[in-house]
Amino acid sequence: MKNFVEELRWRGMLAQIMPGTEELLQKEMVSAYLGTDPTADSLHIGHLCGIMMLRHLQRCGHKPYLLVGGATGMIGDPSGKSQERNLLDAETLYHNQEAIKKQVSKFLDFDGSEPNKAEMVNNYDWMKDFTFLDFARIVGKHITVNYMMAKDSVQKRLNGEARDGLSFTEFTYQLLQGYDFLYQYEKFGVKLQLGGNDQWGNMTTGTELIRRTLGSEAEAYCLTCPLITKADGKKFGKTESGNIWLDRNRTTPYAFYQFWLNVSDEDAEKYIKIFTPLEKDVIDALIEEHRQDPGRRTLQRRLAEEVTRMVHSQDDLDMAIAASNILFGKSTKENLLQLDEQTFADVFKDVPHYEVSKDILGQPAVEVFNQEGMQIFPSKSEMRKLVKGGGVSLNKEKLAAFDQPVTADDLIDGKYLLVQKGKKNYSLIIVK
Repeated sequence: MKNFVEELRWRGMLAQIMPGTEELLQKEMVSAYLGTDPTADSLHIGHLCGIMMLRHLQRCGHKPYLLVGGATGMIGDPSGKSQERNLLDAETLYHNQEAIKKQVSKFLDFDGSEPNKAEMVNNYDWMKDFTFLDFARIVGKHITVNYMMAKDSVQKRLNGEARDGLSFTEFTYQLLQGYDFLYQYEKFGVKLQLGGNDQWGNMTTGTELIRRTLGSEAEAYCLTCPLITKADGKKFGKTESGNIWLDRNRTTPYAFYQFWLNVSDEDAEKYIKIFTPLEKDVIDALIEEHRQDPGRRTLQRRLAEEVTRMVHSQDDLDMAIAASNILFGKSTKENLLQLDEQTFADVFKDVPHYEVSKDILGQPAVEVFNQEGMQIFPSKSEMRKLVKGGGVSLNKEKLAAFDQPVTADDLIDGKYLLVQKGKKNYSLIIVK
């Protein structure tokens, strides 16, 4: 069986680790948990490093627990945040939990018969009937205010990095997270907590609470992965349009594939180790091949393929590649018609858009493509010349004649006309 810590280390996925953790993992099958925030019904790629940690954990023979923070998600965590989160109702949290489990099932085996099959738990289940008096008696008496105040996440909020200071609700967050660890330690035998490096303070509060409650011989450990950044130091996973989500309804497989395809060479070398299950010898060979000819973008292509297939499916990957070829390679009208409307919109979001009335349907192409305000062709006569030379296409098919009528049958999804001038010069006409 592989050494879990060694696996994380060569992949660049190990930030901090408590003494004794590696020895424990080599001694027995260890149950470990990672917490995730259920404030949306989809994870985004910022969560992927943690999910991949759980995947490697299970592959190395240990038992992963994914903790959905139904209770703590109602409060908010001060770590790295400048504002409290919005509070969610129980129905929304349950919906989000089920959606997240469906996504994570592509990475972890929840249904197997092996003793290390994955489990999903929700801290709302053990916190909903936990009274304030219980909390004060069972948790509060073991951890001093001095200990809590010393945490970086608390200090940053108190030192003016947040406009509104730090609420008592958020101040107690580390105790709630600590109790999660204690509860799972006693109930499920969970001895290890995994998380991002910004969670180190909250995580060590958990190990401290376990030792102070159960005695110094209680074995509880923490291990963190680094916060993933881009080569330019900016936050990973954010684009101008927001997060890159794992849910296809929020981020299409095409846009998802394009994100990975467009990362820098330096980031591709880092990300292929973190976000794919490829073995070290395969990755080393890919890096070497890429360095021989960076222009072929070998690393980016393999990275995009692996992650898109893992998060979505082989069919979605095939569609994403086909959609990419529409702009940059050879494709047909049939390829165009296979795209769903959202993917179609993603593919052509950066080409010039023009809106026209459906009254133009039935008119010759030379009239339709040269409406007032359009800048597709310099003039009607220039368009005639280009059509004659086979240089104009409508919906990926060569325009036979400049006066060819444009009809409702030409509309893609009932409203789009894709005009192509030369090889890569596109315009999109939206018929309303």
